Parts: sequence; C-alpha cells; structure tokens
Amino acid sequence: MPEHVYELIEIVGSSKTSIEDAVQNALTRAAKTLETIRWFQVVETRGYVENGKVSYWQVNLKIGSTLKD
Repeated sequence: MPEHVYELIEIVGSSKTSIEDAVQNALTRAAKTLETIRWFQVVETRGYVENGKVSYWQVNLKIGSTLKD
C-alpha cells in the first residue's frame, strides 16, 4: 500500500437547522471540488443569534483530501 499525502483545507459550513446539517452542507459542497475527501475535523462551532434565539449554526472544518499521483 502506498504512502498517502494529504491536502488540508479549511472551510465553513452553515445551517439554520443544526450543527450536523452545517457539517454535511460543508462536506457536500466541498465534494463538488475535491474528489478524494478522506476525513474532516470540526475546529470551531458557533452560532448567529437574532432576537435572543439561534438563527443559524456555523461550523469550521478542516478537510483532508488525498493528493493524486
């Protein structure tokens, strides 16, 4: 098995529904550009507040993608 080298990018996903949806939205969009996503790490979670309530969630992700030969 060959050694792998990864590209690391950082993106932010958002959702009005949940943290999990924010992660999935980010990964779905990233998959349109990156063919070989292998892992992700949630770096930061935050929310936007309107009128005292959570309006939407934001999640910073680091995404590891295998570099092509």
